[in-house]
Amino acid sequence: MAARERVIAERGSLADGGPGLRFAVGKAGAEVSAFVVRYRGRVHAYVNSCAHQDIELDWLPGAFFDAEGEHLVCAMHGARYAPDTGRCVDGPCHGGRLARIPVHERAEDGAVVIGDADVAPAVATDPGDKPEPEQDIHG
Repeated sequence: MAARERVIAERGSLADGGPGLRFAVGKAGAEVSAFVVRYRGRVHAYVNSCAHQDIELDWLPGAFFDAEGEHLVCAMHGARYAPDTGRCVDGPCHGGRLARIPVHERAEDGAVVIGDADVAPAVATDPGDKPEPEQDIHG
């Protein structure tokens, strides 16, 4: 378990493919917007910034998914991201990805937490992808 955990959502607060929850994280010495969503039973968290242009994805707070609950969508330019990897699958950022924030659900109470603020998280990769450099994102 991380030395310092930060609860960002309580048990049951995220519906699969439904609205996400926004929170703030530190990045390069400044606070930036981030979000967490549930997709296919697992939680995923990212910096709230489109890979195409540095703008927030949601046009209404928490509105990250498309109508089908299958892709995260940038409201400005329509870029579509795989919710489980953050990889852009369609749109002007094709091949780019969202900056992942390590997140998990605690077994004892189901709270959604991000970990130690002093550790820069590695970006998760798809099977077969080449590893990417770590992002400077702290919880």
